[in-house]
Amino acid sequence: MAQPASSSGSVGKIGLIIALFALAIFFWFYLGDNDEGYVDKDFFYDQSEKQLFTAPRTSVPPIAGINDATEDAVRAVVISVTANPKDKSSHQIAYLEMYTPEMKRQFEEAQRTGNAPPMGRGAAQSHRLVRRHNEEKWHPIISPEGEKIVSEWAKPGSDGVVPVVCTP
Repeated sequence: MAQPASSSGSVGKIGLIIALFALAIFFWFYLGDNDEGYVDKDFFYDQSEKQLFTAPRTSVPPIAGINDATEDAVRAVVISVTANPKDKSSHQIAYLEMYTPEMKRQFEEAQRTGNAPPMGRGAAQSHRLVRRHNEEKWHPIISPEGEKIVSEWAKPGSDGVVPVVCTP
């Protein structure tokens, strides 16, 4: 014959469940950045207007800029040098990013059809180009200079603060 569950054991389990639930709520509200959640926009930089704007994250740069249909806007990785993304005065462009015409075509076709691009991930990296905001020359992200560009911003500043990436 089965033994009835002890009431003190059941109460302990229920207490544990409540404590875990309360801990989850604490982490959600007090430690998470729950006021923004998922962002479906990204920063882009109109090269002719020299101005940041936002566009859908799924946009494949270069895209049309803010002043006309010319595809001269590229993705901008924006950082906060104070590590406080809400402090807009601390925002700086870490680097700019775009794709070669061939990779852009393949990504847009993949978005339309739902199929993977024919070019593999490894090969695609040589078609992903980056540059510093204040320079003109683009570099493949997998080149030594490209790797330097995408990592150099993540070092502590003179104040010891490590910048963080911002979202719109």
